[in-house]
Amino acid sequence: MTAPEFSRPIDLRHFAEGAIELEANEEERKAVARRFLLVAIKSLKATLDLRADGQAINANGRLHASIVQSCAISGEDLPVTIDEPLIFRFVPETPVDEEELELDAGDLDEIAYSGQSIDLGEAVAQSLVLAIDPYATGPNADRFRKEAGLLDEAAAGPFGALAALKKQD
Repeated sequence: MTAPEFSRPIDLRHFAEGAIELEANEEERKAVARRFLLVAIKSLKATLDLRADGQAINANGRLHASIVQSCAISGEDLPVTIDEPLIFRFVPETPVDEEELELDAGDLDEIAYSGQSIDLGEAVAQSLVLAIDPYATGPNADRFRKEAGLLDEAAAGPFGALAALKKQD
């Protein structure tokens, strides 16, 4: 397993509650952009308030990012601003039996850790990719749809795309 591109480990043996700011440098932004197939990440910042809850660590704050992604239709560069709330709960990893595991809604927002550290940077990077609209379209998307013969909802589906390709032959 490779090391995370935007790693900000927190040693829990020296943990202190309070506010923390994370900001990716240029090299980290380029590496995260490559990982998530983005054109560029202009800025990636997070502010978090850390609180202990027994062995769990709660981190609440905001993600601020300025990215450039490809338009899902035209492939053109599309600048996007992301401003999202962040809520992390880091919990000690527990052994899992071979039995079927039932998860409730609260379990889905927990990040298991082993050892004596948590990585806030990796959690922020994963939150960034979840905040990105994979089907974002730019201002020229309609023109590209028209050129491909995809104008209405029926034509925009998978069979419409196949029909447009057949028309080109």
